[in-house]
Amino acid sequence: MTLAASSSLAPVRRENPVRRLRALAAPARRRRPKVLYAVVAVAGAVAIGAAQMSLSVLTTQGSYEIAKLTSQQRHLDWDKQILYDDVAGLSSPQYLAANAAALGMVINESPSYLRLSDGAILGASQAALGASSVDAIGRGAVPNALITDTPLVTDPDATIQGVPLEAIPVDETPADGTTPVVNTPPPLTDGLPTPTTH
Repeated sequence: MTLAASSSLAPVRRENPVRRLRALAAPARRRRPKVLYAVVAVAGAVAIGAAQMSLSVLTTQGSYEIAKLTSQQRHLDWDKQILYDDVAGLSSPQYLAANAAALGMVINESPSYLRLSDGAILGASQAALGASSVDAIGRGAVPNALITDTPLVTDPDATIQGVPLEAIPVDETPADGTTPVVNTPPPLTDGLPTPTTH
């Protein structure tokens, strides 16, 4: 029994194992890449390149517009400064005094004042003379370059420096034989004149 029991536990050996044979399908061929994938890849690359080029063109165009607007802003700032200088010149004391003198207003050296509380007149209470005793735009004053060529309100031909002299051509001599008045200084042939000190 023991022999029988030990033999039942041992594996059974077969002399010829049974092999099952089966037919295999033909080996799968390598698939070619689909044309659709290639078209999508090429179209994507072209789209990315076109997007980069369009962004580059828009950026360049924007920089040109910014440069143009900056230049326009600079010119507008210059125009603003010119207009500000014109307004400053027109509101200057010299221009106001020249217009007042052209309108016939005079400056009295002893002005009078009216006291409103009792109506009393303080001062000399004399009428001003026909000409101003104070020359507001006198030749000793520093000229204002902003209003040198600005015409006065009452006389468009006159400026703060007075009515300009008519330029007479040098070749025309008046009939009475006098020399004509010319607005230009005489020409210097010997250099600048020097003052005599001794």
